[in-house]
Amino acid sequence: MNNQLSRREIDDVRRIIAQLLPLIDEAESKFRSARNWGFLDLLGGGFVTDLIKHSKLSSAAGVMNNINYLLMDLQRELKDIVIPTDFRMDTMTFATFADFMFDGVLADAYMQSKIMSSLSQVEELHRRLLILDQRMQDLYRYC
Repeated sequence: MNNQLSRREIDDVRRIIAQLLPLIDEAESKFRSARNWGFLDLLGGGFVTDLIKHSKLSSAAGVMNNINYLLMDLQRELKDIVIPTDFRMDTMTFATFADFMFDGVLADAYMQSKIMSSLSQVEELHRRLLILDQRMQDLYRYC
């Protein structure tokens, strides 16, 4: 009975990971697109470039909210393993305001650093989830 419970819990964890991975791929894609628009903005893109870049970031924020909810579910399933679960993006920050209002190299560079940091965090989460999934597969074999 205990082995069945363990296998069921492992299946639940793997199911959540399977839901997370496509969302993470989507978030990575949106952050990469925002990053690319950010590079263009650094080269003098202007208002339209800012609109497109922030549209990509807003879209990424929606995906990140979904990821955050699934990470909380995963945390509950794993109980003892700490996984960072707050990947929410605040898209209406001073940096966003400054990027539009003071559209210059400093505001653009600051915004670009935030995009790069977010992309890096999502890539790291992706890597960790793949490792966790592999560990769950290994555990399942030994239950």
